[in-house]
Amino acid sequence: MGRRSRRRVAGSLGPVLPAASSSYSDPDGGELELRCALPPRARAEYAATLHGGANRDDAWQRATELLFERLAVSWTIAGVRTGTQRELLGRYRMATVAERRFVRESLRAHLKDNFPEMEAP
Repeated sequence: MGRRSRRRVAGSLGPVLPAASSSYSDPDGGELELRCALPPRARAEYAATLHGGANRDDAWQRATELLFERLAVSWTIAGVRTGTQRELLGRYRMATVAERRFVRESLRAHLKDNFPEMEAP
């Protein structure tokens, strides 16, 4: 057991509070929950990915995926909730055109509300 684990067991850090999140719904009843926190390093990685590379479309697609990966908490489609990071990324990669559009629109709205200094995908 490491030092941090011992401190948490002892309760010296207090209770772990979940990060704030926002939910976005689509017309079909799906719901995407996104974190309201994004570390500076992740913001820099997103900006570099969005503006990097020779192929603008590939950079845009990868930047959108990276932002989804960092912010998504859960995604409910047709009553099926996806909550782990691995499942979320897999579900995003096999999403339909309409589902990807919903994710992009949700990410844009989320950035506008929570991270106005960031460029939206």
